[in-house]
Amino acid sequence: MTDHTLIPARNYPDYPALMTPEQLQAMREQAQRDPDGFWLQQARRIHWCSRPTQGFKGSFENDVSISWFADGTLNASVCCIDRHLTDRGDQVALISQREAHGRSEKLTYTDLHERVCRLANALTHLGVEKGHRVAICLPMVAEAVVSMLACARIGAVHVVLFGGFSAEGIAERLVDSGAVAVITANMAWRGNKPVAYKQSMDEALRKAGGNSGVHSVLVVRTSEEAVPMLPGRDYDFHDFVDNFEADFVPAVMRAEDPLFMLYTSGSTGKPKAVVHATGGYMVWAAYTMGMVYTHQPGDVLWCTADVAWITGHTSVVYGPLANGGTTMISDSLPTYPQPGRWFDLIDEYKVSMLFTAPTAVRAMMAEGDVVVNRHNLGSLRLLGVAGEPISPDAWLWYHDVVGKKRCPVADTWWQTETAGIVLGPIPGVQSLKPGSA
Repeated sequence: MTDHTLIPARNYPDYPALMTPEQLQAMREQAQRDPDGFWLQQARRIHWCSRPTQGFKGSFENDVSISWFADGTLNASVCCIDRHLTDRGDQVALISQREAHGRSEKLTYTDLHERVCRLANALTHLGVEKGHRVAICLPMVAEAVVSMLACARIGAVHVVLFGGFSAEGIAERLVDSGAVAVITANMAWRGNKPVAYKQSMDEALRKAGGNSGVHSVLVVRTSEEAVPMLPGRDYDFHDFVDNFEADFVPAVMRAEDPLFMLYTSGSTGKPKAVVHATGGYMVWAAYTMGMVYTHQPGDVLWCTADVAWITGHTSVVYGPLANGGTTMISDSLPTYPQPGRWFDLIDEYKVSMLFTAPTAVRAMMAEGDVVVNRHNLGSLRLLGVAGEPISPDAWLWYHDVVGKKRCPVADTWWQTETAGIVLGPIPGVQSLKPGSA
């Protein structure tokens, strides 16, 4: 192939394209001609308590001041759950697949609503209020998604921390964010390697000492192993949370109120927290995910990213749920306990949209075509990648071998700072260039 090779959209006649090329061009022209009107129209993708009449406002002269949808009010958990209860209450919202002990579960939108409300009540009982920061350090289990949405329901700002951080790294972020509560797990597994979440958190809190404002720690038991608990501070997640009422009136948030903080190392060693506001983020998450990963009835989107990264926030939680889709999480590895493990799960859970990193594509590619060809993979209709550039040969292998040349590949580029896709194709509408977003 050459650098100029394009795969035309007509190569995917069975892919349910979102729109025609002419309609996409009309959208582009509208956005250029009337950006405020365009984004106010896109804001209708989510639920508002009071719909905004203002789009973008900005000043770049002296003190930079930027706002989106400033006069609108909303709650992110309502956008993701409550608005779907009438029409999709019995639809599966979240599939949580866990390798250890086979503890997998499927939560409908009604189930998710109940769990989020119970945790919101529990956190409120512990003194968490609107504007407080809550640190979440969990493996890929259902409670991670529930915890993010419960914070959003209260109006608390969630700070999701990667479980692979050192105790020093966690302590630094707890102090810097001003977290008042922590939600963590006793342990997790990375393949066959145990990861001691609670032990790391205890050490982090000791290192933070008097600089930390954490007064409560909820511990999700992911195994039967004993875990040290500090009376008065530590609570068994389900023993405590499950006793609370399964209803909670959501806080009404201004569009410019913060939804979450997420740390990025950037160009220096000191972590920096990026803050995303509720209204602009929710519209962007719903819009970008809706344009690229368009949910059809029965679709299952599996984004393999950890929720501790921006891809996990937008492509695992807020984007799919705001659009009324089914999202899947898993703590599995592509090559463990045997090569082709992810292909097993695609067939088992009928995954229709797989979104992963080029690193994972290369790992699967190294196992050989034979491993892929042992699987059906007939449920797949869209493949996606993000996080780093993908080479044309890896792109073509993903497209030809995994996707059987019938699934478009959505190669997207974005950052923690943008919170959603900036560059990427509209599958089935635009031509695709292997190795290029």
